[in-house]
Amino acid sequence: MPDIIQLLPDNIANQIAAGEVIQRPASAVKELMENAIDAGATEIKLIINDAGKSLIQVIDNGKGMSETDARMCFERHATSKIKAIDDLFRIKTMGFRGEALASIAAVAQVELKTKRAEDTTGVYLEIENSVVKKQEPIAANNGTSIAMKNVFFNVPARRNFLKSNAAEMRHIVDEFTRIALAFPEILFTLTSNGQEVFHLDKGTLKQRIVQIMGNNYNAKLVSVQEHTDYMNIYGFVGKPDTAKKTRGDQYFFVNNRFIKSAYLNHALMSAYDEMIGKDAFPMYVLFIDLDPSQIDINVHPTKQEIKFEDEKIVYAFVQAAVKHALAQFSITPTLDFDLDPTIQNLDAVSKPFTEERKSAAASSSLYQTFTQKNQAHKIESKSDLKHWRDLYQIAENKSAVDSVQLAGSGKPEEYVIETVVSPKQSLFTIADEYKPVQLLNTYIIVQTNRSFLLINQQAAHERVLYERFMITAKGKTIASQKSLFPATLQLSSQDAVMLSDLIGDLNQLGYLIEPFGNNAFVIQGTPADVEQGNEKAAIENLLEQYKHFTSDVKFSKREKLIRSLAWQQSVKPGKVLTNKEMENLVADLFNSSQPNVTPNGNPTYMEFKEDYLDKLFGK
Repeated sequence: MPDIIQLLPDNIANQIAAGEVIQRPASAVKELMENAIDAGATEIKLIINDAGKSLIQVIDNGKGMSETDARMCFERHATSKIKAIDDLFRIKTMGFRGEALASIAAVAQVELKTKRAEDTTGVYLEIENSVVKKQEPIAANNGTSIAMKNVFFNVPARRNFLKSNAAEMRHIVDEFTRIALAFPEILFTLTSNGQEVFHLDKGTLKQRIVQIMGNNYNAKLVSVQEHTDYMNIYGFVGKPDTAKKTRGDQYFFVNNRFIKSAYLNHALMSAYDEMIGKDAFPMYVLFIDLDPSQIDINVHPTKQEIKFEDEKIVYAFVQAAVKHALAQFSITPTLDFDLDPTIQNLDAVSKPFTEERKSAAASSSLYQTFTQKNQAHKIESKSDLKHWRDLYQIAENKSAVDSVQLAGSGKPEEYVIETVVSPKQSLFTIADEYKPVQLLNTYIIVQTNRSFLLINQQAAHERVLYERFMITAKGKTIASQKSLFPATLQLSSQDAVMLSDLIGDLNQLGYLIEPFGNNAFVIQGTPADVEQGNEKAAIENLLEQYKHFTSDVKFSKREKLIRSLAWQQSVKPGKVLTNKEMENLVADLFNSSQPNVTPNGNPTYMEFKEDYLDKLFGK
């Protein structure tokens, strides 16, 4: 019998190893940007095409590499950062595995240009499938430019598992944001398909947070500063009134490396105890500095999960530091003279307000509306607001798309319940001589010919809305109710990318949302059953619920969105319903195709039969 065990060829071994390090384009972005930071760069440019599938390029002005180093850096386990095993437990640099560039070269076509300040010429390398195709001297700027083209070109099965461009771009923005927050002293730019998405000037940590998350945070950040012999904690948390329904703006860094820690997040949330609602999430960007020997960052391949030598001490420090900061902010107000660097580039600052511009502004209808007759509320006769009555016509006719009528306006449907089939295939009919009764502002009691039903009002409404949205997704668009005063929604960069991807589907489902630049959106209209003035909270809830469903790969994007909308718009526990609202809700539930369960499979009602009730009382 011949021997059957053999060594794998280097190129196959490298492709297998690449699966650990390069899981998607965002993984390569992280490794390349961290290498640029370790090279001492003060300016780092990230260029992306097709969400990284066709090009990922990182250009830095760091120290560059010699000709030998440029060739060696693509070998497996080649690194300048580890010389002894003990170095693994004193890591102060970012990328350190010695496998990133070798993995990238195994699954992409790589072009490297690098030059040190002391060299007269630079080095150019072309590598494909771990094989060097070309090496020659070139003229180049100091630093390194590395371009990764056609990721997974030689592993088509892996490439087929990549998600849509919008989804992959969202992961890239996540990685870019985390690194940019950790190093505010470095200038970062991100260009996607030729359009500059981020331009983050050097500045303070607070300026970097405002650049990424929006100017609305500028006056609502609370400084956290605690220094001890064991560890230092510094950064910013948001005031309680900035808490959102989404988790996006939450960042922990340990020794400048982004980490995910449910344990530390719990410590921070407990510091906000009784300041915010249970379903709200505060914003925070917190840095923890401690001796590298006190942590192990090798417990996870992506190094986003770490192990502390003494977790309880770190937990207590985080909780105490945030509590102390929140106690201080309302007692000692401070004046903030920091200027967002992007403001200086605006036309309003950089260009003079000429006489021509003054006359143009004074002749506008908006100017006249607020100056004529000294009445700020005067409405110009030519204004589009004269059609305000049309909005109420829409509300009156909304019964065509909103039969549940929880808002209580318009003409409701007739209260008709057909004979339906219960989960056990046994027939019952609703006793129409008895009105439904609400219990604990959460449940609805309905009597049938043989029992009574205990209906969960939110679960029932979720089922009704889900089926209505499913029908809408396949055909006619839901009518929208335009807002008299459109609301502006400021999101984090990650949520902004997500919402941009969902706008088309949301428009069909009754939401009229338009991009407004710099991660902002204008909500021009909402479905008829979303309460006016509550548009921003509705979108934030929707995004949070959509994120909840993104971990379930069996759902399509539209299915996730419809399930999220059904949950977000469903009537919540604690809402008092009128008799007519309860009647309509019960009628719509039992006219649906599957009245007994929610889209997630939870029961919408429980049936209590007469014989069961008799047994409870010993009869």
